[in-house]
Amino acid sequence: MFRWLTGILLAVISTAALAAVKGEEVQYQAGDVVLKGYLAYDDAIKGKRPGILVVHEWWGHNNYARMRARTLAELGYTALAVDMYGDGKTADHPDTAKQFMSEVAQNLPLMKARFKAARKLLAKHKTVDNDRLGAIGYCFGGAVVLNMARTGEKLAGVVSFHGSLGTSEPARYGKVKAQVLVLNGADDQFVTAEQIEAFKKEMENAGAKYRFINYPGAKHSFTNPDADVYGPKFNMPLA
Repeated sequence: MFRWLTGILLAVISTAALAAVKGEEVQYQAGDVVLKGYLAYDDAIKGKRPGILVVHEWWGHNNYARMRARTLAELGYTALAVDMYGDGKTADHPDTAKQFMSEVAQNLPLMKARFKAARKLLAKHKTVDNDRLGAIGYCFGGAVVLNMARTGEKLAGVVSFHGSLGTSEPARYGKVKAQVLVLNGADDQFVTAEQIEAFKKEMENAGAKYRFINYPGAKHSFTNPDADVYGPKFNMPLA
């Protein structure tokens, strides 16, 4: 059941062989807002392949999100590091990051519109099999991809890495079409045991195909090497 999602997981944690990865700066639009993303694919691979949307942390569309897109491209996917804030903007302080994130996280229609705009761009790319689209997200991005799964977005699967589990619109029965994989740090102080149990109950009540993995000893942002810098700098309980 989770073979497809496992492939994505292995892709983002593995060291890829050398590949002819091509990166493209892309612009797309949702409403009046111009969004600036980064699309990566292996130009040496012939034919169409799965497409993956990569949704950034609360810091915004930064080099970490782009690196994840390139890693996926090296392993045979076409990946789009999306922009959920507009104009490709990023934050360099938690207060700014919280402001940017809240503008989207508290406005589900806005979140949907910006995600769908990115999905449309990826699906139209010459290398992408638009019947095999998925999404992964980190921190804020994990919450985004889970919310898109809840709303029935046409995706084969979603993977949330140390993402927020709460939502203003819980999934209804039969609504979740994507397979769902959640990778959580057991020592993540931003995700409580109560939230985990509520999420599991929500998925079960919705009839979703999901898997939840808790990594012992792992804290928030455990996939991002820069967490070792951000944590002490801003006195945040990160990996």
